[in-house]
Amino acid sequence: MADDLKARAHDLDVTVWVGKNGIDPVVDELNDQLAQRNLVKVRFQRAALGGTDADEQADALADRVNAEVIDVRGHTAVLHR
Repeated sequence: MADDLKARAHDLDVTVWVGKNGIDPVVDELNDQLAQRNLVKVRFQRAALGGTDADEQADALADRVNAEVIDVRGHTAVLHR
């Protein structure tokens, strides 16, 4: 299942950007997008990481929106619900 989702995510555009204000400002938007298409690509700007890495931020964001992290590459994560 995860491999199929990774393959589908490959051609997705990033539609959620997490900036210096962290994950709080994007939770509602991400919830809406996951409800519409269940697979969303998120980009973490360097300023958003604040001493953490994209894996940690993706896990925290996934917990907030009740989703699963499918893949993290560099500063980009794919979430699925």
